[in-house]
Amino acid sequence: MIDVDALVDRARDETGLGDFGDDTVGQRVKLVVDVVNESGLDAKGEAAAVATIFGLLTSRLQFFGDRKRYPLADEKIVRPVFVTGEPRSGTTLLHALLAVDPNARALRFWEVMYPSPPPGMASPDDPRRARADDDWRAILRRIPPWIVSHPFNDALGEGLPECERTWAFDFRSMVPSIWWRVPMLMRPVLPQDYGVQYGIHRMMLQHVQYTRPQRYWVLKGWHTRRLAVMFDTYPDASVIWIHRDPVPVIASQITAFGQINECLAGSLDWDTWARSQLETARYSILANLDDPLVDDPRVHHLRYPDFAAAPVDTIRDFYRKYGIPFTAETEIAMQRWLADNPGDRHGKFVYSTDVLPESVAALNAEFAPYRERFGLDQRL
Repeated sequence: MIDVDALVDRARDETGLGDFGDDTVGQRVKLVVDVVNESGLDAKGEAAAVATIFGLLTSRLQFFGDRKRYPLADEKIVRPVFVTGEPRSGTTLLHALLAVDPNARALRFWEVMYPSPPPGMASPDDPRRARADDDWRAILRRIPPWIVSHPFNDALGEGLPECERTWAFDFRSMVPSIWWRVPMLMRPVLPQDYGVQYGIHRMMLQHVQYTRPQRYWVLKGWHTRRLAVMFDTYPDASVIWIHRDPVPVIASQITAFGQINECLAGSLDWDTWARSQLETARYSILANLDDPLVDDPRVHHLRYPDFAAAPVDTIRDFYRKYGIPFTAETEIAMQRWLADNPGDRHGKFVYSTDVLPESVAALNAEFAPYRERFGLDQRL
């Protein structure tokens, strides 16, 4: 059995640091250990879990140690842009295009995987870059279908993490890019405290921005159920929320995320998985209809068909609405990125509504209010 207290003590001893920034983090580590123990791992799998937990603990100690060593809290985060929407609705492509704007800054995987010392102080040959590249090669060996369903992973350590990745060492996120070494299903079992989480998110932006020129941030995550706290943290933020017909979105989610879980755990009960994923998506999608912040003027809604047809033009409209300069260099960078990164460059991701545990007709009827609210045509 994994001894949580021994891991915490070892992390403190090996780093020479004692402040985790939160006295409750050990409670969440215990919840993670419960998940590990319930997964029936062998000795090799348990050792991988211990190494992962220990790495997160030491990273957290170093992160908060840096905040005492450097004036990171003085960094101003001004007018960040958040991309959001349901997974598999075009959010990653939208984020990738925003991130090539030379006036913007986006988080990189190597920065959030190994944030200490502050990445702005790193040299071009900082070994953390190569280490994150190697990590991503290992991830893709473990999950071969992921490069097809998510071709953006070919950027390796320079890739664009979702905002949820900043909550890794707070033990509120169990995404595959943290836990790929451990042979178990990824389950959203950890308690959420949005105020604390966005506080850490802001700290990460300050950490990465330190010593670098001021630019506005472009970020991406599943913020749709967290808008109130996100705007409390970043009152001058703007949100670009992309909407796609829920039925193909859910079918794509079941297939893509199921492939990841199957590769990680070695097997998957696809029927149970499909029902679980549908329930998660159903709650998220329909809850948006009752959120008053959906109509907040800081939120810009974008139809997926419009974005797919003319991605750069739709981004230009967003820039114009919020007074963000759209320069010639910005357009050239976005058009070049599109030309150099076709979506099927690692093979075509294929999914079908056959994976849905309920009939397409019933789901079309259920999600009709969502399609009507956001101006979507029924596609299936």
